[in-house]
Amino acid sequence: MDPRRRVLLLKAVVWLLGLYPLGRVAWWLRDGLLGLGANPIERVLHHTGWWALVLVLVTLAVTPLRRITGRNELVKLRRPLGLFAFFYATVHLGIYIGLDQVFAWSYILEDVAERPFITVGVLAWILLLPLAVTSTRGWIRRLGRRWTLLHRVVYAAAGLGIIHFYWRVKADTRVPLLFAAVFVALMVLRMSWTGRAGTTTPRRPGPGGAVR
Repeated sequence: MDPRRRVLLLKAVVWLLGLYPLGRVAWWLRDGLLGLGANPIERVLHHTGWWALVLVLVTLAVTPLRRITGRNELVKLRRPLGLFAFFYATVHLGIYIGLDQVFAWSYILEDVAERPFITVGVLAWILLLPLAVTSTRGWIRRLGRRWTLLHRVVYAAAGLGIIHFYWRVKADTRVPLLFAAVFVALMVLRMSWTGRAGTTTPRRPGPGGAVR
């Protein structure tokens, strides 16, 4: 397949994946709020948070997949995947602020200060915010090498998001633990590649003692 067509196809898949969670909510709402069950706010809150984490992990998996498959065009998927992840994280936070707490800022601030799972969740969103803002080509040019350093913050945001999920579910921790295992595996892959890149092979001297 032509590389351009392959990239377009992959981007189409990313958009389908990114819009699927919204489609699910629309499907649930086909019969009105009753389609969301007894606690519609809780259901949509969990749904958007779950997908935000999934999309963050999928974004982090792009580079390992690129290295393993040799498909460099996969790098073009990181930006839309990352922006979809931020979008659902923002919707998740917005539902908590606007629907769950009805903009009661005193209670929200009290929650953030006193409930650890909310504290780390808000911190994760704050870390993602500058990454979304600086995801444009203009910011990449302006920041130069600092852009790469800044966007490594995504690893901290992903870790905090998983902790937020783990502390939130309390009893059944199987899914957040699965997310944690995927995250650790991705980090181990990254560290192993970074370690190999930092190991230089001594060059053999050529004729006359010149290094080649």
